[in-house]
Amino acid sequence: MTKQLTPAQAWLKLRDGNARFISAASSHPNQDASHRASLINTQNPFAVIFGCSDSRLAAEIIFDLGLGDVFVVRTAGQVIDDAVLGSLEYSVSLLQVPLIVILGHDNCGAVTATMDAIDTGEMPTGFIRDLVERITPSVLTSRRNGVTDVNGTVVEHIKQTSKRLVDSSRVISDAVQRGSTAVVGITYRLDDGKADVVSGFGAL
Repeated sequence: MTKQLTPAQAWLKLRDGNARFISAASSHPNQDASHRASLINTQNPFAVIFGCSDSRLAAEIIFDLGLGDVFVVRTAGQVIDDAVLGSLEYSVSLLQVPLIVILGHDNCGAVTATMDAIDTGEMPTGFIRDLVERITPSVLTSRRNGVTDVNGTVVEHIKQTSKRLVDSSRVISDAVQRGSTAVVGITYRLDDGKADVVSGFGAL
């Protein structure tokens, strides 16, 4: 059985992997055939990454990870719904991951679409409307705080998403209170590949 990492150790591992990615020194760990075979009947990810679905935000690449390292959940604009909450609770209660990462990025299309809908009063059609409605509180909070640019709004949305996750899930809030899991909000910069902490719940 692999020794479970602490939340702080899990974040350090992600931070080190991101540093390798930024410097073009990625080691591409845990991607060989023998490691793949070792995961057939078990998995022990050290973190769960709940991120935006954007094609430029591939978690295993930007944190230089491999098979079995992280449990990944993605929606456009890292929007929370019941399926997301269930997936994150599964990672905490059954896989016992010590770290939940909320991963957003600059120039987010879902956040931009929400800002446009608020500015024009025209809501998108179909289920894109649901995404916009779920991101709207973050945009409104940003504007109350005097933040009107998309990247500043993304940061606020990451903070709001982290808080909503802890507020909505008793499983996750209890794990954070016990100190067995921490929640950290991260914003990713597309130009240089750097992942920066913008919020957190629990000790890192």
